[in-house]
Amino acid sequence: MPFVSLNPATRRPIATYRTHSHQRISDTVELAQTAFLEWREKSFAIRANRLRLIARMLRSRRDELAALLTAEVGKPIAQSRAEIEKSALACDFFAKHGARLLAPERPPGGPKNSRVFFEPLGVVLAIMPWNFPFWQTFRAAVPALMAGNTFLLKPAPNTAGCALAIEKLFRDSGAPAGLLQMLLAETDAVPALIADDRVRAVTLTGSSRAGKTVAALAGAAMKPGVFELGGSDAYLILADADLDHAAEICAQARLVNSGQSCIAAKRFIVVRRVRREFERRLVARIAARRVGDPTDPSTDVGPLARADLRDHLHEQVKRSVRRGARVLLGGAPRLGPGFFYAPTVLTDVRAGMPAFDEELFGPVAAVIAARDETEAISLANDSIYGLGAAVFTRNERRAQRIAAQLEAGCVFINDFVRSDPALPFGGVKQSGYGRELGEWGLRSFVNVKTVCG
Repeated sequence: MPFVSLNPATRRPIATYRTHSHQRISDTVELAQTAFLEWREKSFAIRANRLRLIARMLRSRRDELAALLTAEVGKPIAQSRAEIEKSALACDFFAKHGARLLAPERPPGGPKNSRVFFEPLGVVLAIMPWNFPFWQTFRAAVPALMAGNTFLLKPAPNTAGCALAIEKLFRDSGAPAGLLQMLLAETDAVPALIADDRVRAVTLTGSSRAGKTVAALAGAAMKPGVFELGGSDAYLILADADLDHAAEICAQARLVNSGQSCIAAKRFIVVRRVRREFERRLVARIAARRVGDPTDPSTDVGPLARADLRDHLHEQVKRSVRRGARVLLGGAPRLGPGFFYAPTVLTDVRAGMPAFDEELFGPVAAVIAARDETEAISLANDSIYGLGAAVFTRNERRAQRIAAQLEAGCVFINDFVRSDPALPFGGVKQSGYGRELGEWGLRSFVNVKTVCG
């Protein structure tokens, strides 16, 4: 079956791409392996210079790439431009710090003549989703390349155009053939790819279900992997929080990428004493966001990426309402040609409802009442997910104490959860394992080799 790109704001087709044959996939893997044998011998300085060039090219082509991203995903154009810039920042960060972070070390307490080296593994296979097709690719690819690996990208079918643009970017930079390549591969090609001896590691960003399948395949083949999966991030709003600030940040965090982000705020756990006031402020701020044409720089919320995603989200909302949730705002698809869903706020949400138990991948906020701080922490941790969380309070010591008790890969205080090239990124529980970015991501796909003597 061909891959089809469809504009989710208009439902008009953009392009159709032929999927790669098994022979072409094998040839692509072979080219990646050949490139690895050359690339691993390059100095850190040469690798860093390549990344700096890629960063400059990303910035020079920002508007062109952002327009493609908005067309394929429906992301508001201002956010698409920011995604291209963030991808360039990742290149800059690892170009600047990669050599130091990968330098040989003398382990504290180890024998005097011992050293630890960080050597590349080989070809890394990346299975990437559609919601951040540039950033998710670059945050995985850049540290892997800086470490001396080569990179194969299997994109989501609806963002094949973005994947091809990334591949072209590397080709136009004069990068060695095979350094970063795109595979238009059907899902049924993945098991053989992972089992291929030339592929040495796997990374996936996507649903927990997809992550379990791919992790099982990687485990059977004894391949290391990094898996950044779903999330249902809890934002705790305590009685002493600045409610105006909290409501503004929470609205922004819930609606990033039209709510289609693993680390978007999803469950707002509010102590009862301030619940009504917070709800009023949150509803006002979400209602004020502009929904519409994603190519308009003033648009805050665009369409969902596909019709099936909107249908699934609406079913989750309806099932939550049938089980007792109340709609304070929105609650239905918007009329018109695109896959728009009205920004929605649900309240009286509790365990047993999809709005509490499942990941809502769209502009739907779930407000959950808590008696006090202790129950708020318990409710936050009562989830199969553990990607991100946030705490809103005026008391810094209290916030730090609560952060230590939350089961999440990252916790932000009085701010929204986001990734940064310098910080480790990933989750616990059904949100996956392994870390991207920072020193930890840079060392995800290396052989940690001990040498004594």
